[in-house]
Amino acid sequence: MEIKVGMADLNVCSGSDSITTLGLGSCVGVVLWDPKNKVCGMAHVMLPDSTSIRNNTNVAKFADSGIDELLRRVLAKGAKRQNLVAKIAGGAKMFSIQNKTDLISIGERNVEASKKKLKELNIPLKASDTGETYGRTVTFYPETGQYHIKRVGKELKII
Repeated sequence: MEIKVGMADLNVCSGSDSITTLGLGSCVGVVLWDPKNKVCGMAHVMLPDSTSIRNNTNVAKFADSGIDELLRRVLAKGAKRQNLVAKIAGGAKMFSIQNKTDLISIGERNVEASKKKLKELNIPLKASDTGETYGRTVTFYPETGQYHIKRVGKELKII
């Protein structure tokens, strides 16, 4: 079964299931995977930092709080902390607007925040496909550890 993850959302899966999210532009698809127990989770991160926005209840929207929640859920699903590795994709520069550096660099900031959080949690980043100027649709397979990245006008990339 294919588990879907919406924008600013996260979910977990295991075994022969797969997990997917559509339309990563400046957003980042963060995967935590336990290769021994074949358990994974994916977060569709929209923004880098939850502390910059007040009254927000959607933890999955942000790299910092979303990755924390993703970790909690994969461990609850049966992953073992010491086995976890990460893969990320997305973080594209989708807009070119002068004098709007925060908007322009949101993809890059999402990637940096995701990497920073993974480092804080001591989860090794095994592979990434980030940046550039095109969107991505991604699917992760916990049985094999393959992260399939579909890019508009380009060949399928597997990391």
